[in-house]
Amino acid sequence: MLYLVGLGLGDAKDITVKGLEVVRRCSRVYLEAYTSVLTVGKEALEEFYGRELILADRDLVELEAEEILKEADTSDVAFLVVGDPFGATTHSDLVLRAVHAGISYRVVHNASIMNAVGCCGLQLYSFGETVSIVFWDDDWKPESFYDKIMKNRSMGLHSLCLLDIKVKEQSIENLMRGRKVYEPPRYMSVSQAAGQLLEVIRRRREEGEELGLTEDTLCVGVARVGAEDQVIRTATLRQLGSCDLGPPLHSLVVTGCLHPLEVDMLRLSAAPDALAHLLAARVEDSSTS
Repeated sequence: MLYLVGLGLGDAKDITVKGLEVVRRCSRVYLEAYTSVLTVGKEALEEFYGRELILADRDLVELEAEEILKEADTSDVAFLVVGDPFGATTHSDLVLRAVHAGISYRVVHNASIMNAVGCCGLQLYSFGETVSIVFWDDDWKPESFYDKIMKNRSMGLHSLCLLDIKVKEQSIENLMRGRKVYEPPRYMSVSQAAGQLLEVIRRRREEGEELGLTEDTLCVGVARVGAEDQVIRTATLRQLGSCDLGPPLHSLVVTGCLHPLEVDMLRLSAAPDALAHLLAARVEDSSTS
Protein backbone atom coordinates (compact mmCIF):
# COMPACT_ATOMS: atom_id res chain seq x y z
CA MET A 1 0.00 0.00 0.00
CA LEU A 2 1.14 3.54 -0.76
CA TYR A 3 0.07 5.98 1.94
CA LEU A 4 0.01 9.72 1.30
CA VAL A 5 0.06 11.40 4.71
CA GLY A 6 -0.60 15.08 5.41
CA LEU A 7 1.56 16.62 8.13
CA GLY A 8 -0.40 19.81 8.74
CA LEU A 9 1.22 23.23 8.91
CA GLY A 10 2.97 23.72 12.25
CA ASP A 11 5.45 21.24 13.68
CA ALA A 12 5.96 17.51 14.23
CA LYS A 13 2.90 17.22 16.50
CA ASP A 14 0.47 18.37 13.81
CA ILE A 15 0.36 14.93 12.22
CA THR A 16 -2.92 13.12 12.90
CA VAL A 17 -3.10 10.03 15.11
CA LYS A 18 -4.01 7.97 12.04
CA GLY A 19 -1.08 9.43 10.12
CA LEU A 20 1.36 8.69 12.93
CA GLU A 21 0.17 5.08 13.09
CA VAL A 22 0.79 4.74 9.36
CA VAL A 23 4.29 6.25 9.59
CA ARG A 24 5.34 3.91 12.39
CA ARG A 25 4.33 0.74 10.58
CA CYS A 26 5.60 1.46 7.06
CA SER A 27 8.77 -0.13 5.74
CA ARG A 28 9.92 3.11 4.08
CA VAL A 29 8.89 6.72 4.81
CA TYR A 30 9.56 9.56 2.37
CA LEU A 31 9.38 13.26 3.26
CA GLU A 32 8.46 15.50 0.33
CA ALA A 33 10.79 18.46 0.64
CA TYR A 34 10.13 21.04 -2.07
CA THR A 35 6.49 22.24 -2.26
CA SER A 36 6.37 23.44 1.36
CA VAL A 37 8.22 23.33 4.69
CA LEU A 38 7.39 22.95 8.35
CA THR A 39 8.81 25.18 11.08
CA VAL A 40 10.96 22.24 12.24
CA GLY A 41 13.48 20.18 10.33
CA LYS A 42 13.79 16.54 9.32
CA GLU A 43 15.60 15.59 12.52
CA ALA A 44 12.77 16.86 14.75
CA LEU A 45 10.26 14.85 12.73
CA GLU A 46 12.38 11.71 12.96
CA GLU A 47 12.69 12.06 16.71
CA PHE A 48 8.94 12.48 17.20
CA TYR A 49 7.88 9.81 14.71
CA GLY A 50 10.55 7.34 15.82
CA ARG A 51 11.41 6.64 12.18
CA GLU A 52 14.12 7.48 9.70
CA LEU A 53 12.85 9.68 6.87
CA ILE A 54 14.06 9.68 3.27
CA LEU A 55 14.08 13.17 1.74
CA ALA A 56 12.20 13.29 -1.56
CA ASP A 57 13.24 16.25 -3.72
CA ARG A 58 11.60 17.37 -6.96
CA ASP A 59 13.77 15.12 -9.13
CA LEU A 60 12.91 12.01 -7.12
CA VAL A 61 9.16 12.68 -7.09
CA GLU A 62 8.76 13.89 -10.67
CA LEU A 63 11.46 11.96 -12.53
CA GLU A 64 12.18 8.89 -10.42
CA ALA A 65 8.78 8.07 -8.88
CA GLU A 66 9.34 4.37 -9.52
CA GLU A 67 11.92 4.45 -6.71
CA ILE A 68 9.21 5.55 -4.25
CA LEU A 69 6.76 2.97 -5.58
CA LYS A 70 9.29 0.13 -5.58
CA GLU A 71 7.90 -2.87 -3.63
CA ALA A 72 4.85 -0.83 -2.53
CA ASP A 73 2.74 -3.64 -3.94
CA THR A 74 4.09 -6.02 -1.28
CA SER A 75 4.90 -3.67 1.63
CA ASP A 76 3.66 -0.38 3.06
CA VAL A 77 5.33 2.86 1.92
CA ALA A 78 4.48 6.31 3.28
CA PHE A 79 4.88 9.61 1.44
CA LEU A 80 4.68 12.58 3.82
CA VAL A 81 3.49 15.98 2.60
CA VAL A 82 3.43 19.26 4.51
CA GLY A 83 -0.18 20.44 4.68
CA ASP A 84 -2.54 18.13 2.80
CA PRO A 85 -1.38 15.54 0.24
CA PHE A 86 -3.43 17.06 -2.56
CA GLY A 87 -2.21 20.61 -2.08
CA ALA A 88 0.06 20.14 -5.13
CA THR A 89 -0.67 18.47 -8.48
CA THR A 90 2.60 16.54 -8.29
CA HIS A 91 1.05 14.29 -5.68
CA SER A 92 -1.93 13.50 -7.89
CA ASP A 93 0.60 12.35 -10.48
CA LEU A 94 2.16 10.01 -7.92
CA VAL A 95 -1.26 8.51 -7.17
CA LEU A 96 -1.91 7.92 -10.88
CA ARG A 97 1.47 6.26 -11.28
CA ALA A 98 0.66 3.96 -8.37
CA VAL A 99 -2.73 3.03 -9.84
CA HIS A 100 -1.21 2.31 -13.24
CA ALA A 101 1.34 0.06 -11.53
CA GLY A 102 -1.42 -1.85 -9.76
CA ILE A 103 -0.52 -0.45 -6.33
CA SER A 104 -3.29 0.41 -3.87
CA TYR A 105 -3.16 3.76 -2.10
CA ARG A 106 -4.78 5.57 0.81
CA VAL A 107 -4.75 9.23 1.81
CA VAL A 108 -4.57 10.62 5.34
CA HIS A 109 -5.70 14.24 5.12
CA ASN A 110 -4.63 17.19 7.26
CA ALA A 111 -4.93 20.96 7.44
CA SER A 112 -3.44 23.02 4.60
CA ILE A 113 -3.10 26.72 3.86
CA MET A 114 -6.16 26.34 1.61
CA ASN A 115 -8.44 26.07 4.64
CA ALA A 116 -6.23 27.35 7.47
CA VAL A 117 -6.10 30.79 5.80
CA GLY A 118 -9.53 31.30 7.38
CA CYS A 119 -7.56 32.28 10.50
CA CYS A 120 -7.24 35.78 9.03
CA GLY A 121 -10.98 36.32 9.44
CA LEU A 122 -12.13 36.02 5.83
CA GLN A 123 -14.84 33.48 5.04
CA LEU A 124 -13.56 30.53 3.02
CA TYR A 125 -16.55 30.33 0.70
CA SER A 126 -15.82 33.91 -0.42
CA PHE A 127 -12.46 32.96 -1.95
CA GLY A 128 -12.01 32.61 -5.68
CA GLU A 129 -9.29 30.87 -7.67
CA THR A 130 -6.04 30.36 -5.78
CA VAL A 131 -3.16 32.31 -7.31
CA SER A 132 0.56 31.53 -7.44
CA ILE A 133 3.04 34.41 -7.43
CA VAL A 134 6.48 33.45 -8.76
CA PHE A 135 9.82 35.16 -8.33
CA TRP A 136 10.65 37.56 -11.14
CA ASP A 137 14.10 37.76 -12.66
CA ASP A 138 15.71 40.16 -15.12
CA ASP A 139 14.36 38.33 -18.18
CA TRP A 140 11.06 36.89 -16.95
CA LYS A 141 8.33 38.93 -15.29
CA PRO A 142 4.98 37.19 -15.82
CA GLU A 143 1.85 39.06 -14.73
CA SER A 144 -0.80 36.34 -15.00
CA PHE A 145 -1.20 36.35 -11.22
CA TYR A 146 -2.46 39.96 -11.41
CA ASP A 147 -5.08 39.04 -14.03
CA LYS A 148 -6.34 36.14 -11.91
CA ILE A 149 -6.65 38.41 -8.87
CA MET A 150 -8.59 40.90 -10.98
CA LYS A 151 -10.92 38.14 -12.18
CA ASN A 152 -11.64 37.17 -8.57
CA ARG A 153 -12.19 40.80 -7.54
CA SER A 154 -14.60 41.34 -10.44
CA MET A 155 -16.82 38.74 -8.75
CA GLY A 156 -16.27 40.19 -5.27
CA LEU A 157 -14.09 37.25 -4.25
CA HIS A 158 -10.91 37.15 -2.16
CA SER A 159 -7.65 35.80 -3.63
CA LEU A 160 -5.30 33.50 -1.75
CA CYS A 161 -1.85 34.02 -3.23
CA LEU A 162 0.64 31.21 -2.67
CA LEU A 163 4.18 32.58 -2.77
CA ASP A 164 7.09 31.04 -4.63
CA ILE A 165 9.51 28.57 -3.07
CA LYS A 166 12.88 27.85 -4.69
CA VAL A 167 14.48 24.71 -3.23
CA LYS A 168 17.32 22.80 -4.90
CA GLU A 169 17.27 25.09 -7.95
CA GLN A 170 20.18 25.30 -10.39
CA SER A 171 21.52 28.38 -12.12
CA ILE A 172 21.29 28.43 -15.92
CA GLU A 173 25.08 28.07 -16.16
CA ASN A 174 25.23 25.03 -13.87
CA LEU A 175 22.22 23.51 -15.61
CA MET A 176 23.83 23.89 -19.05
CA ARG A 177 27.13 22.48 -17.81
CA GLY A 178 25.41 19.54 -16.12
CA ARG A 179 26.85 20.45 -12.73
CA LYS A 180 24.88 19.32 -9.68
CA VAL A 181 25.39 22.64 -7.91
CA TYR A 182 22.30 24.16 -6.35
CA GLU A 183 21.36 27.68 -5.38
CA PRO A 184 20.53 28.51 -1.72
CA PRO A 185 16.82 28.03 -0.88
CA ARG A 186 14.61 31.10 -1.37
CA TYR A 187 11.15 31.71 0.02
CA MET A 188 9.10 34.65 -1.24
CA SER A 189 7.95 37.04 1.47
CA VAL A 190 4.72 39.01 1.63
CA SER A 191 6.67 42.22 1.06
CA GLN A 192 8.29 40.80 -2.11
CA ALA A 193 4.92 39.62 -3.45
CA ALA A 194 3.34 42.99 -2.67
CA GLY A 195 6.28 44.73 -4.37
CA GLN A 196 5.70 42.78 -7.60
CA LEU A 197 1.98 43.56 -7.51
CA LEU A 198 2.73 47.25 -6.96
CA GLU A 199 5.05 47.22 -9.98
CA VAL A 200 2.33 45.70 -12.17
CA ILE A 201 -0.14 48.34 -10.96
CA ARG A 202 2.30 51.17 -11.76
CA ARG A 203 3.00 49.83 -15.25
CA ARG A 204 -0.63 49.26 -16.15
CA ARG A 205 -1.60 52.70 -14.85
CA GLU A 206 1.04 54.22 -17.15
CA GLU A 207 -0.54 52.31 -20.04
CA GLY A 208 -3.91 53.87 -19.25
CA GLU A 209 -5.55 50.65 -18.06
CA GLU A 210 -8.55 50.98 -15.77
CA LEU A 211 -7.44 49.53 -12.44
CA GLY A 212 -9.53 47.40 -10.10
CA LEU A 213 -6.59 46.96 -7.75
CA THR A 214 -4.57 49.83 -6.31
CA GLU A 215 -1.91 50.59 -3.72
CA ASP A 216 -4.70 51.21 -1.19
CA THR A 217 -6.47 47.87 -1.70
CA LEU A 218 -6.89 46.07 1.61
CA CYS A 219 -4.81 42.90 1.86
CA VAL A 220 -3.77 40.39 4.50
CA GLY A 221 -0.29 38.97 4.95
CA VAL A 222 0.05 35.71 6.89
CA ALA A 223 3.21 33.95 8.00
CA ARG A 224 3.88 30.53 9.51
CA VAL A 225 0.17 29.67 9.73
CA GLY A 226 -0.42 26.96 12.30
CA ALA A 227 2.80 27.61 14.22
CA GLU A 228 3.05 29.19 17.66
CA ASP A 229 4.62 32.32 16.16
CA GLN A 230 1.95 32.69 13.47
CA VAL A 231 1.58 36.27 12.22
CA ILE A 232 -1.46 37.93 10.60
CA ARG A 233 -1.19 41.50 9.32
CA THR A 234 -4.06 43.39 7.68
CA ALA A 235 -2.93 46.48 5.79
CA THR A 236 -3.02 48.18 2.43
CA LEU A 237 -1.01 46.67 -0.39
CA ARG A 238 1.40 49.61 -0.17
CA GLN A 239 1.95 49.02 3.55
CA LEU A 240 2.57 45.31 3.06
CA GLY A 241 5.22 46.17 0.51
CA SER A 242 7.46 47.39 3.33
CA CYS A 243 6.47 45.05 6.18
CA ASP A 244 8.56 42.28 7.70
CA LEU A 245 6.57 39.24 8.83
CA GLY A 246 9.62 37.21 9.78
CA PRO A 247 10.75 33.77 8.58
CA PRO A 248 8.85 31.71 5.95
CA LEU A 249 6.40 30.50 4.88
CA HIS A 250 4.30 33.50 3.84
CA SER A 251 1.02 33.87 1.95
CA LEU A 252 -0.82 36.96 0.73
CA VAL A 253 -4.57 37.50 0.54
CA VAL A 254 -6.08 40.24 -1.64
CA THR A 255 -9.58 41.02 -0.41
CA GLY A 256 -12.73 41.23 -2.50
CA CYS A 257 -16.09 42.45 -1.17
CA LEU A 258 -16.12 42.37 2.60
CA HIS A 259 -18.95 41.19 4.85
CA PRO A 260 -19.37 43.26 8.06
CA LEU A 261 -18.29 40.24 10.12
CA GLU A 262 -15.13 39.93 8.01
CA VAL A 263 -14.40 43.62 8.59
CA ASP A 264 -14.68 43.16 12.34
CA MET A 265 -12.37 40.13 12.23
CA LEU A 266 -9.80 41.93 10.08
CA ARG A 267 -9.67 44.80 12.56
CA LEU A 268 -8.10 42.38 15.07
CA SER A 269 -4.95 42.24 12.94
CA ALA A 270 -5.07 45.62 11.20
CA ALA A 271 -2.16 48.01 11.07
CA PRO A 272 -3.20 51.36 12.62
CA ASP A 273 -3.20 53.17 9.27
CA ALA A 274 -5.38 50.44 7.73
CA LEU A 275 -8.28 50.96 10.14
CA ALA A 276 -9.65 53.86 8.10
CA HIS A 277 -9.85 51.62 5.03
CA LEU A 278 -11.64 48.96 7.06
CA LEU A 279 -14.16 51.43 8.41
CA ALA A 280 -14.76 52.76 4.89
CA ALA A 281 -15.24 49.19 3.64
CA ARG A 282 -17.81 48.54 6.33
CA VAL A 283 -19.72 51.73 5.51
CA GLU A 284 -19.70 50.82 1.81
CA ASP A 285 -20.84 47.26 2.53
CA SER A 286 -23.66 48.47 4.79
CA SER A 287 -24.88 50.90 2.14
CA THR A 288 -25.19 48.12 -0.44
CA SER A 289 -26.63 45.39 1.77
